[in-house]
Amino acid sequence: MSAESFTYTIYIRATPERIWQAITDPSSASQFWGVTHITDWMPGSSMTWQVAGATIADPEQVILEAEAPHRLSFTWHTITDEFVLAVGDDDDLGASMAAEERSTATFDVEPFGAQARLTVTHTGFASGSAILAGVTEGWPMVFSSLKSLLETGDALVFG
Repeated sequence: MSAESFTYTIYIRATPERIWQAITDPSSASQFWGVTHITDWMPGSSMTWQVAGATIADPEQVILEAEAPHRLSFTWHTITDEFVLAVGDDDDLGASMAAEERSTATFDVEPFGAQARLTVTHTGFASGSAILAGVTEGWPMVFSSLKSLLETGDALVFG
C-alpha cells in the first residue's frame, strides 16, 4: 500500500506570529475554520476538537510538534458517529473515514518579504483515502478563510 499526502501553500499578508496566534487561539480558529481546539499546544498534549456541535476527545489526537511561530504538527482527528452526524456526511463515508489509519497535519510558517508563506502538509494516507479526498478540498478553503480573516478582519462563509 503506498502512502499518499497533500501539500498546499498560501501567502498571507501577516507575520508568522500573527498567523500562529490565529491558528492556536480558539476564538480565531472557530471564525476561519469552524473548529475549536482544546489543548495547551505542547508536544505530547492531547487535542480535543469541537466542530459542528460535536466534541471529539481521543488520547491519540495529540500535538506532535509546536515550535512557535514556525511549525505545528498534530495527529488528524478521530472520526466518530457524532462527528459524521454533525457535519452532515453520509454514514457510508463516515464509516470509510473512521476505518482509516490516523494521519498527520503539519503547518510550516515562514516569513516571505512583507508577508508569510503558510504550507500545510498532510501525510499518512493510503491510496484511495476518503479523508485525503476531504482534506484536498478542505485545506484550501480553511486557509483561504484564514487569509481573509487576517487581511480583512472577516473570515469566509461556507455552506
